[in-house]
Amino acid sequence: MPNRKINEMFALAEQILGGRRVTILCEDGETRLARIPGKMRRRQWVREGDLIIVWPWDFQDSKADVKHRYTKTQAMYLSRKGVLPDDVDVFGMNVSHDDDDEHDDLFGTVDTDEDDDLFGEADTPDDDDDLFGDSEDEEQDDSNSKEEASEDKPDEPEEEFEAVEEYPATEEDSDEDDDEDIDIDSLFG
Repeated sequence: MPNRKINEMFALAEQILGGRRVTILCEDGETRLARIPGKMRRRQWVREGDLIIVWPWDFQDSKADVKHRYTKTQAMYLSRKGVLPDDVDVFGMNVSHDDDDEHDDLFGTVDTDEDDDLFGEADTPDDDDDLFGDSEDEEQDDSNSKEEASEDKPDEPEEEFEAVEEYPATEEDSDEDDDEDIDIDSLFG
């Protein structure tokens, strides 16, 4: 836990810059450049998205020192307990919605009266075949199509197709294939 007496605070590592430097988002909403001490850099690595404790510099507001890094399990525990501020709450378990109805219809449908029917009106029956039509419609359509086919054309015998080889073997290739090959042993000998 950060020591509030000496102005330590939670932060999120946003971007690793290299050379023991990292861009962080602090709980007060500011983005700062933090320096990882060499002792900490050798023990544990700070990655992007990690929850860390930083100590902002008194004489420069845009700089800070990294004091501690939390593991993912520790960060989730702090998030569940509600200790983390909203800015650095990685897992979002501390979020409480207000009663201003801002998040009510996030994935719901919105009731709008649109005269612009993109897919046609629901009241008019479809003359076209439906993709998800009823089985009764399919039976009627099949019987109608058979009757129409019998009225238009008399029964014609169906033609049977014979299978054709794509690459027929020629006599020249099959007989002389072994004679024209180069002796493989002579190449490697």
